[in-house]
Amino acid sequence: TLDLTCRKAPCFVKFSEMEKMANIRAEINEKKLKTEILQLEKETADIAHPFYLGKKCEILQDMNRHLEAVLKEKRALRKRLIKPRCQESLPIEATFHKYVVDLLTEAVTFIEKLESHLQTVRSIPQIPNIMKNMDTALTKTEVLVMELEELAEQILKWRELQIEVIPLEPVSSMQICFDIAYALAIVSLFIFVSILIK
Repeated sequence: TLDLTCRKAPCFVKFSEMEKMANIRAEINEKKLKTEILQLEKETADIAHPFYLGKKCEILQDMNRHLEAVLKEKRALRKRLIKPRCQESLPIEATFHKYVVDLLTEAVTFIEKLESHLQTVRSIPQIPNIMKNMDTALTKTEVLVMELEELAEQILKWRELQIEVIPLEPVSSMQICFDIAYALAIVSLFIFVSILIK
C-alpha cells in the first residue's frame, strides 16, 4: 500500500518521457535508414543484383565468342566484303518463298510507277502556273469561239446570197448548222490544245 500511495518525483517522470521520446526518434531514424537502403538497392538493382549481373555476363560471353569467331574467319570475311554481293542468291527458307515472290512483284510495280510518281511530285509546285495558263487559255478559246460564231453567221449570210445569185441543189439548213458546229468544235479544240502546249 505504501508503494501504491507513494508518488513518483516529477523529475523522474520527465526523465522517463524523454527516454521514451529518444527511443521513438531512434526507431524513426532506423526506419528511415532502412527505407533509404531499400531505395538505393532498388535504384542500383540492375547494376549490383546477382541476377542482372549474371545476364550481363552471359551477354558479354556471347559477344566474346562472336568476336573470336570473327577473328578466326578474318580472311574469309575480307574476301566476302571485297567481292560484290550481286549475282548471288541469298538463302531463304522455303516457308518464306511465297512472301518473297509477292514482295518482288510489288517492287517491280513500284519501280515501274516510280517515274510517274516522281513527275507528279515535281509538278506540284508548278500547279499554280498551270492553272493560270489554263485560265488564260480558256478566255482565249472563249474569244475565239465568239469570233468563230460571227464567222459562221457571215458564212451563212454569204451562202444565202450565193443561193440567190446562183441556184444550188437544196441543202437542209439543219445539215449546214451541223457542219458549221462540227467545224467550230474542231477548230476550238485545236486552238485550246495548242495554247496548253505553249
